[in-house]
Amino acid sequence: MRISMVSEHASPLAAVGGEDAGGQNIHVAELAAALVRRGHEVTVFTRRDSERLHWEQRLPSGVALVNVDAGPARAVPKDRLLPYIPEFAERIARYWAEDPPQVVHGHFWMSGIACIEAVGALQKQGLPVPAVAQTFHALGVVKRRHQGVEDTSPAERESLEPWVARSVDRVIATCPDEAFELRSMGVSQRRISIVPCGVDTEKFTPDGPARRHGARMRLAAVGRLVPRKGVDTVITALGLLAESGRRDIELVIAGGDASKDRIASDPEVRRLRDLAAALGVENQLIFAGQVARDEMPALLRGVDAVVCTPWYEPFGIVPLEAMACGVPLIVAAVGGLSETVVDGVTGLHVPPKDPAALAQAVRTLADDPALRASLGAAGVERARSRYTWDRVAADTERVYRAMLDHWEWPAADVEASRGRLRRTEGAL
Repeated sequence: MRISMVSEHASPLAAVGGEDAGGQNIHVAELAAALVRRGHEVTVFTRRDSERLHWEQRLPSGVALVNVDAGPARAVPKDRLLPYIPEFAERIARYWAEDPPQVVHGHFWMSGIACIEAVGALQKQGLPVPAVAQTFHALGVVKRRHQGVEDTSPAERESLEPWVARSVDRVIATCPDEAFELRSMGVSQRRISIVPCGVDTEKFTPDGPARRHGARMRLAAVGRLVPRKGVDTVITALGLLAESGRRDIELVIAGGDASKDRIASDPEVRRLRDLAAALGVENQLIFAGQVARDEMPALLRGVDAVVCTPWYEPFGIVPLEAMACGVPLIVAAVGGLSETVVDGVTGLHVPPKDPAALAQAVRTLADDPALRASLGAAGVERARSRYTWDRVAADTERVYRAMLDHWEWPAADVEASRGRLRRTEGAL
């Protein structure tokens, strides 16, 4: 199959852990590569965010990457990209007109708009029209529910995202919780498929180099440093443990836009350090800064447990990576984490934003090395049997083939969407 993936802000080339660079970047890069291994021709379209990037290049994985000129050739926060989506869609449509793909797969809601716009342009020209799949990676309705006035998404997302969900041929959700949210948005059940994220089980393994640490139990929190990731919940739990006399536990915090030497300038780091100082546990924190992908397995192997306690999480790739490395988990029972991590089997579940419950779970693992070993071993088995990228690619391919076998142009009013986008562009 000729497959085009559209990922407007999340390039496969981006350094993971920085602003707007996380699980979606990994998902797009790894899924595209796995589909190439299955014999498909895959091109990823992303917005060019640097003058140094070429228009088109071939990645070592065999994936073609097209860096589309739309807006300034510099980094722009994803929540400010909507005005550039019409130009982004127009340039993609020109590219597709020469050799239309069979399947288009949008990643994130603005990519979905671009996909529908570009496919609509092909349709108007009488060119072959591909089937359109969409993966959201995060839903605005969930983000608003948890972040409230702190949500920086453009106001137009409230109407445009459900429109995308109802307009594409198939929505690929990453977990049952997301599928439920999509049905609540009016998406027909027959247009929803569930395919999880994956993990590279050749890179993330229990065997290999590990970062050494001292006698303290070492926890790790890995990901972008933003409040919704709930690292403050972990620090507060450390404070509760310290109050009870347990100071034999330390926390490595990996993530952010800067290296370890420059991480102090990060405002979220300052907030977390101030909290730790107020609780008297500042000497139990280690800020590792942005960790290169190649160094992540060694970091994970060098900890006793990974803690992942976000307010909400569509799926979460870090828990998969920890499981593949044989590291037990403590996760907030939200979104895809409830599905990925089996409570009492590969990790422990705690309620979100509940430091007391988290402190108890940490204490349980700290006092029971045999339990940690059991959870870790089960995690390896689960990651290898259910979450390899090759399996994810095979499941995704089945969705694509089902779309093509029963293809029908979704009931989307393309002209109405163009008018809506023109008004959005003018307003912003």
